[in-house]
Amino acid sequence: MFTVDEACLVVIDVQGKLATIVDNSEEVVQNVSKLVQAMQALEVPVLWLEQNPGRLGGTALDIAQHMQGQPIAKMAFSACREQAFIDALKASGRTKFIVTGIETHICVYQTARQLKEQGFEVEVVVDAVSSRTKLNKEIGLAKMQALEILPTSTEMILYELLQRADHEHFKTVLQLVK
Repeated sequence: MFTVDEACLVVIDVQGKLATIVDNSEEVVQNVSKLVQAMQALEVPVLWLEQNPGRLGGTALDIAQHMQGQPIAKMAFSACREQAFIDALKASGRTKFIVTGIETHICVYQTARQLKEQGFEVEVVVDAVSSRTKLNKEIGLAKMQALEILPTSTEMILYELLQRADHEHFKTVLQLVK
């Protein structure tokens, strides 16, 4: 099980026009926003990435307004091929990564795969990832599952992190998932 002391949320490339045209875009943006807000309440680090932001634009406002600090800009599809991400990863001290973002079959898949190859435990939030087509999302998820990158959902991972109904932030998280 993931715990608040070991976990880190990775938000990949939910930005620009692409964030509005991926399959089920509204739900994905809402769920990533919920995850970010919950992680802040739980004091779980969030690593925030943007693919080629000068060309693709910034992170969706519904998410960016809840972020702290600046995003890590990248050109590589896998965040693990960017030194700034590796530095932030090491600085977090975390060993379990909750991966969200777009596109599932490209940047999410490659990042999750390389995190797993580096020995980290990785789960992908199925209702907080997407691709331009549903088929590409399904293929990306299937390849990750074949690599033992387990699926989770927004609500499932948040309750896993809480562990108890008497957690000091239970009501905060409950309001987010309602």
